[in-house]
Amino acid sequence: MKLYHYYDKNMGPFKNLSELSYDEANAIISQIKELKPNTQCAKRDSEYMFRRHMYEDIMRKEFAKKGGVMKRNTPHYMVVEQCEWLMSWFENPGYIEIPIENFDLQTVSFTYGDSHPTFSPWPRDDDWKEYRRKIYTYDEIVGLIKKYDLPQNWNNEGKFGPERYIEAQVWSDEAIENYLGNSSTENALEGEV
Repeated sequence: MKLYHYYDKNMGPFKNLSELSYDEANAIISQIKELKPNTQCAKRDSEYMFRRHMYEDIMRKEFAKKGGVMKRNTPHYMVVEQCEWLMSWFENPGYIEIPIENFDLQTVSFTYGDSHPTFSPWPRDDDWKEYRRKIYTYDEIVGLIKKYDLPQNWNNEGKFGPERYIEAQVWSDEAIENYLGNSSTENALEGEV
């Protein structure tokens, strides 16, 4: 298994809006809406950061219950295996590929699909699929992949629900420290999944 991080090459990898204050993050999202209106980040609404922090809090608590180790307050976002659709999120897309063996698996959690629809309370996502509102360890996600396959294999176009990839939340800098760039606010424009 390999984990992938998609990003805009103009901004660099592993830029994380969650590390910023609400005001700073929302200012960057507003700037993206103005400067890059056709990107995925430009489609985010004014409540996006509130929901994101709420879902990260849920993931942190649920992963801790499973013995997960969090060396960061906010995760770095990656996906399991390639997902070509994510290239469409950025004006100048790039990706980083890292074998799962490079990670301390106690610091990586997973959601079957993006964490936002996974933990969303809205009825459109409350379809009783077993992987809704759940966080998984590595061994658990491997079992779920065996059962359902990768979403990008059966739902590449998004016709069958919101799950189009498996999201990995990396709660440590160790495996990615060689890829971390300048994390200043002005460079944080849209460098994450």
